[in-house]
Amino acid sequence: MSAPSISLPGDPPGGRRAVAVWSIGVAVYFVAVIFRTSLGVAGLDAADRFHVNASALSTFSILQLLVYAGMQIPVGLLVDRLGTKKVLAIGVVLFTAGQLGFAFSPSYGMALASRALLGCGDAMTFISVLRLGSRWFPARRGPLIAQLAGLVGMAGNLVSTLLLARLLHGIGWTHAFAGSALAGVVVLVLLLLFLKDHPEGHEPEPASHRGTPYVRRQIAESWREPGTRLGLWVHFTTQFPAMVFLLLWGMPFLVEAQGLTRATAGELLTLVVLSNMAIGLVYGQIVARHHGARLPLALGTIAATAVLWATTLAWPGERAPMGLLIVLCAVLGACGPASMIGFDFARPANPPERQGTASGITNMGGFVASMTTLFAVGVLLDATGDDYTVAFSSVFVLQALGVSQILRLRGRAARRERERLVTSRVEAVHVPA
Repeated sequence: MSAPSISLPGDPPGGRRAVAVWSIGVAVYFVAVIFRTSLGVAGLDAADRFHVNASALSTFSILQLLVYAGMQIPVGLLVDRLGTKKVLAIGVVLFTAGQLGFAFSPSYGMALASRALLGCGDAMTFISVLRLGSRWFPARRGPLIAQLAGLVGMAGNLVSTLLLARLLHGIGWTHAFAGSALAGVVVLVLLLLFLKDHPEGHEPEPASHRGTPYVRRQIAESWREPGTRLGLWVHFTTQFPAMVFLLLWGMPFLVEAQGLTRATAGELLTLVVLSNMAIGLVYGQIVARHHGARLPLALGTIAATAVLWATTLAWPGERAPMGLLIVLCAVLGACGPASMIGFDFARPANPPERQGTASGITNMGGFVASMTTLFAVGVLLDATGDDYTVAFSSVFVLQALGVSQILRLRGRAARRERERLVTSRVEAVHVPA
């Protein structure tokens, strides 16, 4: 079924100015992703620098994601209350301070605190960028704008994989991480000078944003929508296999379990990012034109990921062939774009004044799953003497849980979305000229 091309009353016009303002927001997200994924190329170096084992190493990413996931609903509420610019500015200050602190941390404990600070700032970026897109572009552009934001984020991952990895081994830990922190200063200046929350004439309606009753109402009403919960579980089930691979365990798996050189492993990580960017454009176009394709795309990505992981882990012999690893990394690239489909279920289920809160709930999904899997892999590696087959089998447990919830909620979410669409069409017809 093709998506309706209706423009709702009060829809923002989009245009060049919208692109310019939105670009500043995604530039902030771009830098946040560079900082977030910088540990993925420095995992082995961090283990040597701080003299820690696999479980302790995974704690870096787990703590960062724990803070990120825990901040999603508070950040969503803040975005709905304070607007995009203020929340993004706070986020930039925090994640830049975290990256700078990580550069100079002399101990494991201080490094952990720095990653937690980074995760707190990072948590404020993506929901703000989604809100910025919904305020500056027409609703029908929502799926494509969200996928483009995700694509820019993966470009940040690409910078970590290609540039930061080389800097790390060229100029050393402190100079590489401290130098990258300058990017945070640059985007903060651009943000303060040029970013605006919404175009003129499209100010949000004033609402009461004070007190505990408002917070409870925002969360309860967002959660009550089946589309919000379906979005959370789609995000939960699709995002984490690639996130775990890129954020921490991909490099050790490819080097230690598959016997590849760091250079070759880095090329495969780059393939995941490039595949993500290419597939993101395709998924965005498909979902923008055919809303009925959302669930098949999400479930198809989950199935393909599970099949490729199972084949890789069960391959007879000590190592999987390079061709299979290439296909695995290419398929993992679809996880990020598929996770963005979660927001395409939550967005039409909630009115504009709840978009930040609903996006925060949805965005928790993938990061909770990633955090759980990062911890499980680290513990299982230590318990089994670095048996990656056993450790990575934890992926299938979370996929099974997520798919069961998606199938349970899909019918209710579809019915509710049809009801809201009918209501929107009626309101559009009765708007006076």
